[in-house]
Formats: sequence, C-alpha cells, structure tokens
Amino acid sequence: MNNVLVYCELTESNHIADISLELCTKGRQLATQMDGRLQAVVAGSNIQGVAAELYPYGVDEVFVADDPRLSPYRTLPHFAVVLKVIQEQQPNVVLFGATTVGRDLAPRVASRLRCGLTADCTALELGDHTDAKTGKEYKCTLHQIRPAFGGNIIATIVSPEVEPHMATVREGVMRKEVFNPDYKGTVTKVDISNDLEQADKAVTIIRREIVQKSINIKGASIIVAGGYGMGSRENFKMLHDLAHLIGGEVGGTRAACDAGFTEPERQIGQTGVTVRPRLYIACGISGAVQHRAGMDQSSKIISINTDPNAPINAIADYTIIGDVCTVVPMLMECYSNNLK
Repeated sequence: MNNVLVYCELTESNHIADISLELCTKGRQLATQMDGRLQAVVAGSNIQGVAAELYPYGVDEVFVADDPRLSPYRTLPHFAVVLKVIQEQQPNVVLFGATTVGRDLAPRVASRLRCGLTADCTALELGDHTDAKTGKEYKCTLHQIRPAFGGNIIATIVSPEVEPHMATVREGVMRKEVFNPDYKGTVTKVDISNDLEQADKAVTIIRREIVQKSINIKGASIIVAGGYGMGSRENFKMLHDLAHLIGGEVGGTRAACDAGFTEPERQIGQTGVTVRPRLYIACGISGAVQHRAGMDQSSKIISINTDPNAPINAIADYTIIGDVCTVVPMLMECYSNNLK
C-alpha cells in the first residue's frame, strides 16, 4: 500500500514530540505524492487525546496503543506495537526520528522485517530508480539522503526491492507545518495485551531520573555561532557574552567543536543540529556546505569574517569584514549604549 507510517514519540507530559510532528509534515507530502494515506502509531499510557494533536498535520489514521506497560518507553513493548501495525497495514514508507528512542527501535523493527534502514537522513524525496546492473526500473522509490564519510559527501540511498522503505530522520531538518487545522482523521485502537505479557518481562525499570538538557540551541530564536576562525576557546567566551547580552544561544561549526573551542552539543550543520533562528550571527565561519545546510534557513544572517570571499557571505543578509575579536566587542558596546 502506498501509505506512509510515522512512529510518534511522546514527551514526558504525554504530548507529541516536535520531531514526530516534523515527520508527519514530511509524511503528508510523501503520501500525497504517492496518492496514499498518512498513518501514525503512538504507544503510551493515558494518551486518549494525542490523535487530536496529529490531525492538523494531515494524519489520516492514528493507531493508538494505550497500556500502563507502554510508559515509560522500553524497547520490546514498543517494538511489539510497531511491528503489529506494520504487518497489518503494509505501509510503503516507515519513518522514525533519529532520537535515542528512534535509533533504538528502528533497527530492531527493520531486522525483524528484513528490510533496509537508512539512519540520520537529512532529506527524503520520491523519484525513479534504475538498477545499474540489471537495468530494471523502479517507479516512485524513496530516495533517502544523508551525509556520509563524516559529512564530506551527501549520499542518496535507495532500497527499491524490499518494502517498507524505512528511515530515521534527524531532528530539525524537516519543517513542522500545520497541513489543515480542521483536518480530521480516524483512531484505531491497537490491542497487543497478549504480546505485552512476554515483552513486559524482559526489562524492569527500577528508578528513573530525568535531567533537563543544559544546552538546547534547536529552538533558540537568536544564535551566535563561531567557527575555527575564532582561534581559541578563550575567544569563544566573547560569543557567550554577546549571546547573553542579546538573549541568544551559542553555536559552533564542526571544526570549532573538534578543536575543543565549544561543546559538541552546540555543533550546527549536517553532522550536528539543524536550526532556523530569527537571527544567526556567524563569527569566523568560512561557510562549508556541511555547515550551511544546518543554518541556511535562518531568517536573517549576519557574517563577521576577515575574508570578503568566504562562502558564508554568499547567503548572509549582512556582511561585516573584520576581525571578530574587534567587531564583537564593538557590537556589544553599541547594543549596550542603545539600551541606556
């Protein structure tokens, strides 16, 4: 069947996670192109209202497994739910978020179904494919696009002979957009009480400790990012000062993170986080294609660079040619004076 199935994760407050809504947005596009339906599967406890959160994103049918043994997440109980839905519905495409949960669950499902799985995709497209050896043509195949070899190339992966086409998708690379606020789908309850009897015995959760992330740049409306051109971890401190002053967060390129100038959690780009802030200030960033892919959807981009021909300047709305160690303190001084 030309349907797209999205495994939807839940937050601690039993709401649909942003990554899942991003996947539903993309799933709606794919399902429309394939003249199919968008389906979603949700597993948890006391989740009667989750379907209403999914309908506006174009979900035609929500499969809900509601059982106390499904919360908090454990691999085998959720695996039983997803496997049952896939085997019954036979979707053409199955999508998971490239999160801790998705990276745990998707490989197990793919292994049981003996189908391919492309991890950490940054784009999904439909297209035709011709086998180079046999010349056989496949129509409307899912092209799964992801960085490879440390982000140095972009690979397009297809698995046309085996269905479903399965992929995990990185957070933030797909837009989360409402399809129709009045859209209404249907709910189908998934009864796996018998399957859970065995799956529930594998792992027992003794205690849970939830620690909030100390670094979260994905949702920041203002980002001050530094590249290898910052020169040192000490110079990066001024970016933290600027970000604190204007109410933003600090990000970095892969080169800056690898050099130890800032934490890996702040890495922006194809091998890091994808961001779309209202304002992106690029300090000492040359603008490699891998980095630009993670921030080129920013509303306004300001580049500070000594090189007037740096690739980052081609996508910047404003360019300041100069040494960041001189320009950034001047920006902070001007901003502070305007506040007085």
